[in-house]
Amino acid sequence: MIGKEGVTPVVASAREAIKKRELIKVRVLQNAPEDPADAITVLAERADANLVQIIGRNGLLFRRNFEKPRIEL
Repeated sequence: MIGKEGVTPVVASAREAIKKRELIKVRVLQNAPEDPADAITVLAERADANLVQIIGRNGLLFRRNFEKPRIEL
């Protein structure tokens, strides 16, 4: 979740979660300083992930784990 501190504190935990699960859902809280779409886009860039979808305040990020793939495309 991206809160009033912004995107920066969330980047490390997002990278770890994406590495383990490949696909994560991110939510931008109402007290976040940035626009939800901008915050999710910045998080995707900083976490080296692909932005799959943004719906309202929620976003979906994906990054393939080549060592242990969990999702078959």
